[in-house]
Amino acid sequence: MAQGKRLVWDQTGERVYETGTKMGVLFVQDETGAYPKGVAWNGLRSVTESPSGAEATALYANDSKYLELYSNEEFGCTISAYTYPDEFAECDGTKEVVADSGVFVGQQARKAFGLSYRTVLGNDTKGEDYGYKLHLVYGAKASPSEKGYSTINDSPEAIEFSWECTTTPVNVEGFKPTSHLEIDSTKVKPDKLKKIEDILYGTNAPGSEGTAKESRLPMPEEIISILKAA
Repeated sequence: MAQGKRLVWDQTGERVYETGTKMGVLFVQDETGAYPKGVAWNGLRSVTESPSGAEATALYANDSKYLELYSNEEFGCTISAYTYPDEFAECDGTKEVVADSGVFVGQQARKAFGLSYRTVLGNDTKGEDYGYKLHLVYGAKASPSEKGYSTINDSPEAIEFSWECTTTPVNVEGFKPTSHLEIDSTKVKPDKLKKIEDILYGTNAPGSEGTAKESRLPMPEEIISILKAA
């Protein structure tokens, strides 16, 4: 008979924490529902994840609780940034009146988009070199948000933009639909992680015979197929 093992807390190397937000990538959704071209999101300050739903409804029978039903869980987030890519304008309800004119009209239809960003994993031995998580968001739409402009004074501050976003989940075979994937670099094999990151961030041509690949957002099924590959 196997012997039990007493639990031990806070061992060396197991004091893990998560911090930071960086390497944001915007993917505007096309008419087919794909996310074919990513652009770097400079000035991304924070992404606050705010799931909702999963609320319990109690059912009663024979004068006692019979069971509980739970509503679907939804993923939402708030994006804060000092600036945003030109491609995000249509996601924020703004459209250029004439191509390359620099004149924009607001209150237009808002495009759906995907988002990728990285958070840092640290521990007590390697610090912030321990690892990171890749976050992939699908089917996001930004709500209108206020922008506060004020005069420059002796304590100038950059304007911080903020958008509350809702999402529409995508189908994942064998799982419930989802709007959010997390990829932990400390658990995924390095060669598989590289394949995923080459898709997310694009590749440079290795030479005259090589072919560069543009950044795009892979759907969950593609991520799963990479992980399952031999």
